[in-house]
Amino acid sequence: MISVEKALQIVLNSVQNFGTETSMEEIPFLQSVGRILKENIFADRDFPPFNRVSMDGIVIDYASFKNGQRSFKIEGIQAAGSEQITLYNAKNCIEVMTGAVLPNNANTVIRYEDVTIKDGIATIDIDTINDAQNIHTKGKDGKAGDVLIKQNTKISAAEIGVLATVGRAFVKVAKQPKVMIVSTGDELVGVDETPLSHQIRRSNVFNLVSLLERLNIPSETAHLTDDKPVLKEKIKAYLQEYDVLLFSGAVSKGKFDFLPQVFEELGVEKLFHKVAQRPGKPFWFGSAASLSMSEQGVYHNENHKNKKQTIVFGFPGNPISTFVNCLVYFYPWYYKSVGLEMEEETAILAKDISFKPNLTYFLQVKLCYKFGHLIANPVMGNGSGDLASLVHADAFIQLPSENKEFKSGEVFPVIRYR
Repeated sequence: MISVEKALQIVLNSVQNFGTETSMEEIPFLQSVGRILKENIFADRDFPPFNRVSMDGIVIDYASFKNGQRSFKIEGIQAAGSEQITLYNAKNCIEVMTGAVLPNNANTVIRYEDVTIKDGIATIDIDTINDAQNIHTKGKDGKAGDVLIKQNTKISAAEIGVLATVGRAFVKVAKQPKVMIVSTGDELVGVDETPLSHQIRRSNVFNLVSLLERLNIPSETAHLTDDKPVLKEKIKAYLQEYDVLLFSGAVSKGKFDFLPQVFEELGVEKLFHKVAQRPGKPFWFGSAASLSMSEQGVYHNENHKNKKQTIVFGFPGNPISTFVNCLVYFYPWYYKSVGLEMEEETAILAKDISFKPNLTYFLQVKLCYKFGHLIANPVMGNGSGDLASLVHADAFIQLPSENKEFKSGEVFPVIRYR
């Protein structure tokens, strides 16, 4: 059994690279929200590309105002989207609309609220204005060739607007891993089925689907019964087809927990099995090259380095165990695989907690802010099988194995799921 820190390091050392030239894709920019950008986005021209009027009103030559003039004959109108016009008489003004090009020979915009217009004459009603006010000057936001969005940015609505502005109809993003999520166990039935007294409905697999959807990762699902030959046949095919396999169940010490044996027989390299944590101790992790198998299921090692690796996460079947292991291990694995840094967040423990086992404890907590600080209030469930307790919490707080007593006011890492 290894520590959480060691297990996480092994997982992070097994990342795939979804940002190389061969593992990225170009997609329509409107489909890129939530994806990881794999190129720098440059300004194709100055931003704004012209001196831009930023208020509806009139524009004048400031020198005339400075010399005491307050009333100006309206010489014309500069609408947004129309070609630039010229103020021919410095004692006149031009009406201007927000977003319009600043007319030639004019340099100061006064908003309509500060002006009275009557009989074609605009009179300024305020005593003080500033030279060049209400003008968004050319290139103020960025010069042509500037990097507007850096590579490895997670694309949001803000980035979509910039992509549209620079004319990037298609963008390069990291490919998402091809993922199969597998539940196991004869006791599980479908969501739309009525379970017998000794059965329960499948839920873990759908927790995992939803957790991956938060990362914009599509996934497929399957359910396998506790039949070793069937498990072996199906998993053999999955190893050839998918980048990542996520299993829920059949990795502990039960007589029907066949997955560790099946993985070994299929040549999946075990990197660790069992982590000093609660919940989720029986967690199994490994990887396998997508190599051909003989009819006897023997693993071949020819050209190993040139073959795609399939990463295998074998989560324990209890729902809280599956849930927390996905957040603690799969999420960081994915973030590193696509080139993102995962920020650590901490919170203040709100109550004293006693935990005697020499294990890292992932305790469910409800989060709130108090005087600007993030506070974690423990939610005491009924063990790793208490799926309903997830509804009453927001995150897990990570309490280290070295301690036995955790005091209110101490600060620890938190892993949010809301």
